[in-house]
Amino acid sequence: MRSKLDNSRLLIYSHDSFGLGHLRRCRTLAHALVDQYKGLSVLIMTGSPIIGRFDFKARVDFVRIPGVIKLHNGEYTSLGLHIDLADTLELRESILLHTAKVFRPDIFLVDKEPGGLKGEAIKTLEYFKDTDTQCILGLRDVMDAPHLLKEEWKLKNVQPLLEHNYNEIWVYGPQEMGDPLEGIDIAESVRAKTKYTGYLPRQLPEHIDTESIHYPQHPYLLVTPGGGGDGVEMVDWVMRAYESCPTLMPALFV
Repeated sequence: MRSKLDNSRLLIYSHDSFGLGHLRRCRTLAHALVDQYKGLSVLIMTGSPIIGRFDFKARVDFVRIPGVIKLHNGEYTSLGLHIDLADTLELRESILLHTAKVFRPDIFLVDKEPGGLKGEAIKTLEYFKDTDTQCILGLRDVMDAPHLLKEEWKLKNVQPLLEHNYNEIWVYGPQEMGDPLEGIDIAESVRAKTKYTGYLPRQLPEHIDTESIHYPQHPYLLVTPGGGGDGVEMVDWVMRAYESCPTLMPALFV
């Protein structure tokens, strides 16, 4: 595999709307791969509005597509542009397809959403069917509950994409964690494409200013919503609890 990737191009597509999870995952993958394969170039396509605030290693770059944000009702709307969502999606789809044609990747890696946001990656997947590009779907080791994912994928008509448009499915974790698609009706030919990648080690920054962090006296409550954009609701609930009962133990919000 090393000889195949050393002078190759990888295009990573992530539909990011607001949170940090997809962006951090794609960045971690890109950095690990360019460290291992010295001639590999990686281009990340993302809708994250803050990708420019992250640093990237040599041979890793990004293309920012117009952003969208998920509403409380589960629907999406344009993030920065005052145009209809349909027009925003058409722009995103066009940028993705044109970039794919110009960049000519050896591997096209799609993060989590088989067809992309509202199907915006399908035209690109179809384009690659007539090329030598390998299309790979990357999945988390833990997905949504089977009954939720089953209904979601049924509505999005994911099955044909998994069967005909993807060469492999990568699960980001060890097989011992279990099958993230357990309980989902997918063809055996699709399951045969599944490969477990194991985990990538994460490292803390070299310089951490711990003196600027005011740790409460023990015991205290640690509140951390991770990188999801909807984490603000959890923080708000905890803050409301403290407003109602100021005698609660100290808390540290991260």
